[in-house]
Amino acid sequence: MLEARGVSVERRFELGGNLPHEALVAGTLDLYPEYTGTSFTAILQHAPITDPRAVYEKVKQEYADRFKVEVSQPLGFENTFAILVRGEDARQLNLKTISDAASQTPRWRAGFGQDFMSRADGYPGFSKAYGLKFAEVREMDLSLTYIALSSSQVDLIAGNSTEGRIATLDLIQLADDRHYFPPYEAVYLVRQDSLTRVPALREVLGKLANAISTDEMRRLNYEIDGRKRDPKEVVNEWLKGKGF
Repeated sequence: MLEARGVSVERRFELGGNLPHEALVAGTLDLYPEYTGTSFTAILQHAPITDPRAVYEKVKQEYADRFKVEVSQPLGFENTFAILVRGEDARQLNLKTISDAASQTPRWRAGFGQDFMSRADGYPGFSKAYGLKFAEVREMDLSLTYIALSSSQVDLIAGNSTEGRIATLDLIQLADDRHYFPPYEAVYLVRQDSLTRVPALREVLGKLANAISTDEMRRLNYEIDGRKRDPKEVVNEWLKGKGF
């Protein structure tokens, strides 16, 4: 969208951990997409809370005060931990919420990624909040947990809510009925001086406010990860469909 407005864009990929934040503050990045819950807990070092608006407003205020960074309006989708079970189990056992599944866990095997096992908002607090006692807990690569679940090697996993394979593998996301997980709304973090230097930035970010749902993001992720399509082609189709 910026390039369509004549702005030259340099893309940098594979920036893990806090590298994007450090680069943004140092001025070597102008903007990057982030999740509000990650900013709130990993960068600002606050204990997790569950109110999306409170998290957003706190992140917005502190990023402006501490880093001279503006937080865009939410893009519309959230990428939270998704507690997933097989569709056949959900239908047979009438499972709709995590609490519904709690009584099943003594005979279930769980599969979790390293991130979920180690984070403050991950497995230790999650299992305590819901009183979960699994027959076995396996730590494995996150990308493998979806296959392990669908092939009955495990019975419950913590995936990402925007994962494209959720629908294609007939997995069901259980509702976080005790509101344990903090909100992970997608936003852009952008330097205030970049907004001044590149006026098109504010226009583009305004158009993207609430423009893409979690279901849409799952579908787009599947087009790229599942069908191995070129991301640029998939994005251009989405932009045209939105009239952008």
